[in-house]
Amino acid sequence: MQAVLQSKGLLSLPSNHKTRAFISQPSCDLRYRFNPINSLSKSITLNKSSLSPNGFSKIPSKPQLVLQNNRNYHVCRAEAAASSADGQPLFGERESPKFMGLELVTLKKIIPLGMMFFCILFNYTILRDTKDVLVVTAKGSSAEIIPFLKTWVNLPMAVGFMLLYTKLANVLSKQALFYTVIFPFIAFFGAFGFVFYPMSSYIHPTALADNLLNILGPRFLGPLAILRIWSFCLFYVMAELWGSVVVSVLFWGFANQITTVDEAKKFYPLFGLGANVALIFSGRTVKYFSKLRENLGPGVDGWAVSLKGMMSIVVLMGLVICFLYWWVNHNVPLPARSQKKKDKPQMGTMESLKFLVSSRYIRDLATLVVAYGISINLVEVTWKSKLKAQFPTPNEYSSFMGDFSTATGIATFTMMLLSQWIFNKYGWGAAAKITPTVLLLTGVGFFSLILFGHPLAPTLAKFGMTPLLAAVYVGAMQNIFSKSAKYSLFDPCKEMAYIPLDEDTKVKGKAAIDVVCNPLGKSGGALIQQFMILTFGSLANSTPYLGGILLVIVLAWLGAARSLDGQFSALRREEELEKEMERTGSKIPLSSGSTRGDSSPKKL
Repeated sequence: MQAVLQSKGLLSLPSNHKTRAFISQPSCDLRYRFNPINSLSKSITLNKSSLSPNGFSKIPSKPQLVLQNNRNYHVCRAEAAASSADGQPLFGERESPKFMGLELVTLKKIIPLGMMFFCILFNYTILRDTKDVLVVTAKGSSAEIIPFLKTWVNLPMAVGFMLLYTKLANVLSKQALFYTVIFPFIAFFGAFGFVFYPMSSYIHPTALADNLLNILGPRFLGPLAILRIWSFCLFYVMAELWGSVVVSVLFWGFANQITTVDEAKKFYPLFGLGANVALIFSGRTVKYFSKLRENLGPGVDGWAVSLKGMMSIVVLMGLVICFLYWWVNHNVPLPARSQKKKDKPQMGTMESLKFLVSSRYIRDLATLVVAYGISINLVEVTWKSKLKAQFPTPNEYSSFMGDFSTATGIATFTMMLLSQWIFNKYGWGAAAKITPTVLLLTGVGFFSLILFGHPLAPTLAKFGMTPLLAAVYVGAMQNIFSKSAKYSLFDPCKEMAYIPLDEDTKVKGKAAIDVVCNPLGKSGGALIQQFMILTFGSLANSTPYLGGILLVIVLAWLGAARSLDGQFSALRREEELEKEMERTGSKIPLSSGSTRGDSSPKKL
């Protein structure tokens, strides 16, 4: 029994045990590292003036019994981390059954989460490729519609959704909120393939748009195209929101809810690998339906047929996501930390802006997000305008986008395998600077080929390419490398930057960036392009200026990454020092029972 006491550090008594004891007063003013929770329990703790390296009290030869009625205490996170690092189960709990070295309860979380992420990203790739085909190749439209769409349609709907989501989160349970958000997406995409698109010639005000274009002139082709093909634009925005809402808010919110920190460190990178497998498969799916249209008879709208097939797959995958979510909620226990409700920061747009400005760390992190959004939009829209010129029909455009998604998945999968080596060898700072560096170098090559393509025409002709086709391929490579660096390095760097922050700053900062910076980055690049189009008449005429703006934005991005690296490293060193001192008993962070997440360090 003595050996058991020394190994576990705790002895639990039956609920009907009648032993009474008292809590000895410590020799110094020390707040107990326990938080009360509202449950009736009786426990025995063991006390001694010295601490073991794992943060628990050592067991004296005659253990002192302590009994508390109507109170139950649990060890703070630092103790739990120290104990788990020593391989000791907390509070004498029995070890869970394992399969291939992994606990079964962990597998019951990770496998369904991986399947959910695969389905969500599979859908997103199909939707992303389809939305571009719809709005860029539609009659009376062009790639110049995209900046206006992102500013005047996508941004208001994104902000409106966040406001609605905040209201719903206050009145609905988490499960009801998940279903309430995802089912309208599934219903819309199914209705678009079978109702809206077949009826597009009847519901689009083509004649009105033509009359307005004759009055206002060709410079207003982009904004008038939103009116002309409004149902296609609605599909575009819903596809964009699928990426930000279902991926960022629903999936990652659910994953963070049911996984522990140790599980996240181990398995989150695998989700990234699975996501890129989804990119490869969905790219092949888009390619298959593009080839299918070539075999249809004359007079058959091949795009309508393939659209019905792809939207059917999207709806099916959406229902699979809902089933997996339901299964996990009914079969997987939540971690103890998730069972206590936390205060949710409810921040409007102005509050978010004020919070961003007040914190240098959050301000630098916001700069990274905004700079990426602006930079990728400046290059992507220019590339898509060249892409439409090279592949003017929906069939050719969609086929190329299928190959593009597959290549992006393969490149990102490779980068994912390299990313852990980059983090281990060169650290967070180098990893954070790779994405802007890649985007800058490939962007310079892309814009140079557009500006100086004609002198290179004879040389390119030897390789069987025109300057336009070369610009399309270089632009595709630019997008592939930029997106692969973003998925494998930029996103992990961004999420890792939240880890050293205190709980309040972490949650509020993420909420502020989700509300303000993601839409601001996308619409910021779109606003720049709108100004250039209205000033110079077209994207082609404004290309030199867009290249210069891209250079300025990327340099600001690199500066913010350098600044954030210093702050991140300092916080990490401080955190590691506190953990080491805590393990040796020199300094232990103590938390008050009334304030959750208060980890103000107190010296013994």
